[in-house]
Amino acid sequence: MASIKRILSLLLLAAIAAAVAVALWAHLPLTRSDGAPISFEIKAGSSVRGSARQIAAAGVPVNPTLLALLARLSRTASHIKAGTYELKPGTTPIELLAQLVHGEVAQEAVAIIEGWTFDQMRAAVDANPDIRHDTLGMSDAALLAQIDPAYHAAEGLFFPDTYMFAKGTSDLQIYKEAHELMLRHLNEEWAKRAPGLPYKTPYDALIMASIIEKETGQTAERGRIAAVFINRLKQGMLLQTDPTVIYGMGKNFHGNIRKNDLSADTPYNTYVHPGLPPTPIALPGMQSLLAALNPVSSDALYFVSRGDGTTEFSASLADHNRAVNKYQREQR
Repeated sequence: MASIKRILSLLLLAAIAAAVAVALWAHLPLTRSDGAPISFEIKAGSSVRGSARQIAAAGVPVNPTLLALLARLSRTASHIKAGTYELKPGTTPIELLAQLVHGEVAQEAVAIIEGWTFDQMRAAVDANPDIRHDTLGMSDAALLAQIDPAYHAAEGLFFPDTYMFAKGTSDLQIYKEAHELMLRHLNEEWAKRAPGLPYKTPYDALIMASIIEKETGQTAERGRIAAVFINRLKQGMLLQTDPTVIYGMGKNFHGNIRKNDLSADTPYNTYVHPGLPPTPIALPGMQSLLAALNPVSSDALYFVSRGDGTTEFSASLADHNRAVNKYQREQR
């Protein structure tokens, strides 16, 4: 009987010692010799033992048996989530386990720039190696049908921003997020718009915002640019804005607008057709949306670049012609 008690005591002491050893090990940093982060993937449906093996096989300096044991002792073995992760230098086994349980997957990023066209956005998304390319080869119309069939053209409907995502995320998810963000900003600002604007719908304001985005990169001048175009719309004047002409030219634009381009009958030629073009011409950012819906108070109908990044605004054609002569002469 005494021997049995002694054996049980020894087993208990051994268990306690093992638990203490695991607890101490759980707080030792897992760092590769070169100190670099380590990426690894946990496949869907993996057991805790399988997950631990996948982590070790990816180069994480961890004992998979001890990691699986730690997960069982902490009662988190059934809560490990699949995904692609990144182990940062200095992470301990207990911190690694918490990362797996909380699903803190590695975050990648794709930047969509203000003023880009939708074609440029698609090129950036298609070129990102961390995205799953479910829309590759899909037409714009087919892509938009999966995002929001209420619209007939994709241009302008996606908010330019930097989007974070887990490696392997579908490109459709990124398009959906960018579209939802654009609609949220547009609808929020539409509800707070200045009175008396010549827009029938928020989409009209989006078209205007895209024109403003392409006309100037100067935040301080966007409200005045917006005022010129709004004043022209109210007076029934042609917008006569070069960016819409360029957009309508598509691949035929090679850096310069010729005289015959200004008379070409495309839907986007605002030197020929009155009112707004049929769709946005780019992806407008927040400042352009704000300018389109809250322009400054101005009677200006014309503007011309001074050649130094700023703009000269005029309320009459005579003043505008003088400004054109002055700044064109100075630029020559």
